[in-house]
Amino acid sequence: MSNVKIPDPDFAQSIIDAGGKTLDLCYQCGTCTGSCPSGRTTAFRTRQLIRKAQLGLKDDILPSEDLWMCTTCYSCVERCPRDVDIVDIIILMRNMAVQKGYMAEDHKKVGRSLLKTGHTVPASDKLKQLRVSMGLSADPPTTLADPQAMADFKKIMAKTGFEKLIGGA
Repeated sequence: MSNVKIPDPDFAQSIIDAGGKTLDLCYQCGTCTGSCPSGRTTAFRTRQLIRKAQLGLKDDILPSEDLWMCTTCYSCVERCPRDVDIVDIIILMRNMAVQKGYMAEDHKKVGRSLLKTGHTVPASDKLKQLRVSMGLSADPPTTLADPQAMADFKKIMAKTGFEKLIGGA
């Protein structure tokens, strides 16, 4: 059995064409990986993900859980000596992954919460009690408190096909 990886020569170019114009500037210094808070607690290595993108290893990247470990904190971008737009490149690759049917389960969970309530983080009972104790309405003046806003939001989500992207109906 062979472990030979077959690069897709068009993959790196597709990232560049989609807006990741600085992909080729990375010379693998490792500053991004050293700056990454996610990399301190997981096996995530930003530098490896960017290198695989440069090499066209699409089949290693798109189905990979590593693609979803980036917290988009931009620490890597702030410290990159070549001004590589690392987070933007990762987001572009995430978009490509979603189009191919790949998405981390935690991201799908956030998407389902968004579809249900219009919020990525649900308003807990504790938060609602805190709001009331401060003299505010239990629900913030968003889709939670405005049925018309929620109806409009759901129309937008239906039109964009968001539910299908996160593995819904």
